[in-house]
Amino acid sequence: MSGTFVGMPVFPPPTHPAFPKAAHEAVNNPTLRGNLRHATHTIRAKRAKAVAEVSDWAALREAGKQIKDHTLRHLDRYLVQLEEAVTAAGGTVHWAADADEANRIVTELVRATGESEVVKVKSMATQEIGLNEALEAAGIRAYETDLAELIVQLGHDRPSHILVPAIHRNRGEIRDIFRKEMGAWGRPAPEGLTDTPAELAEAARLHLREKFLRAKVGISGANFMVAETGTLVVVESEGNGRMCLTLPETLISVVGIEKIVPTWQDLEVFLQTLPRSSTAERMNPYTSTWTGTTDGDGPQTFHLVLLDNGRTDTLADEVGRQALRCIRCSACLNVCPVYERAGGHAYGSVYPGPIGAILSPQLRGTASEIDASLPYASSLCGACYEVCPVAIDIPEVLVHLRERVVQGGEAVRNGNKVLLKPAKGHAAERAAMRAARWAFSHPAALRTGQRLASRSRRLHPRTLPGPGRAWSGTRDLPAVPAEPFRDWWQRTGGGKGGAK
Repeated sequence: MSGTFVGMPVFPPPTHPAFPKAAHEAVNNPTLRGNLRHATHTIRAKRAKAVAEVSDWAALREAGKQIKDHTLRHLDRYLVQLEEAVTAAGGTVHWAADADEANRIVTELVRATGESEVVKVKSMATQEIGLNEALEAAGIRAYETDLAELIVQLGHDRPSHILVPAIHRNRGEIRDIFRKEMGAWGRPAPEGLTDTPAELAEAARLHLREKFLRAKVGISGANFMVAETGTLVVVESEGNGRMCLTLPETLISVVGIEKIVPTWQDLEVFLQTLPRSSTAERMNPYTSTWTGTTDGDGPQTFHLVLLDNGRTDTLADEVGRQALRCIRCSACLNVCPVYERAGGHAYGSVYPGPIGAILSPQLRGTASEIDASLPYASSLCGACYEVCPVAIDIPEVLVHLRERVVQGGEAVRNGNKVLLKPAKGHAAERAAMRAARWAFSHPAALRTGQRLASRSRRLHPRTLPGPGRAWSGTRDLPAVPAEPFRDWWQRTGGGKGGAK
């Protein structure tokens, strides 16, 4: 191996405001709310129909979970096997401990070709490390070729969804972006461009075609890596990925180390669950696989950059590590009531929605304002867990991370065990939890408190005072029963109606 994984995960500590502040503006934007509601409800309904067609969906879901958990337990072995297979097939493997190292490796590889521009397949790993910005600083222009990513790039915007990065834009907004910006990036938009989907797609096709035919370097991520053969897999719906993967002379793939699966048989499970969970298709229109290089066919130089950037630290957390099972289907975003109202930008990360709320604070830590708030960006309704094709118990991890934020405690950072301090702003919550712990540890005091609460229930306010007013302003306070359960149980003889 040409590197080790003990570096600092530096997809940079964000200056993004805490989630409640960031979400406030989004919630009050009716256009954004409308775009999100229409898109998420449409995708959600289509996915439910596609999944219902599969009689053994529960078995496939469990198989995906087991495969991922097995792979994560033996990640060191499978990564070495992958490196050996890729190298034997003519590729070169690089190991990047953090974002800076990955960006440096890719920049040097592009510079070595003498080229000053690259075409890119949609890749969350390269967004995570800020690769486009790093290449731009080095005088190299990166062109996104996925339609939604193109819209985001031309609009000087940020992705807001895992599967549909421009989900927050409607057709009229996209038309205006194309008209205004395409000319500065290459072929301009056609005269008289309307907002019909066919015309918008054709404008993007014409704009990108010249880039596909001219580019000598392609950059991609990968949905999966097969350890036994060193094969990388990209699934997509537009065909732009295949153009980027086959036409350039040099291909550089930046992939998170958790994207590995042991065998082709394992891959088969995910090629059934991923398309149905993401695009609601029985299979992806384009499933591209490549293994090293082949003389006279496709790129003649292939580099694989294996990215850690906080993943091994996450792996050390027995509860939180299940986030590394994620196959980036985005099903959890489409059913989440919080995401539907706040949108992706409020999460301050390339990974929005429920999965982002548990993944980003583990990859980056909880020291920043936004990362400390993300575990609270959820109603804990559990819808995300129900639709996850690899059974990530997102509510469990959210509660686990809330405990870490409030109480601090042991965690792994940079490969070392550290003791985290409790986050600021949670003193009242800690005091309440300490009081609850004391009360539940003293049954007599708990029983007395319950009786007092029941006997004084007519005096209880309908809303909470002070900071609690924000909570009770949209919720009814639970009514206190006429008597505690223990007293009822004794009075009725265990529910049999007899007095004791």
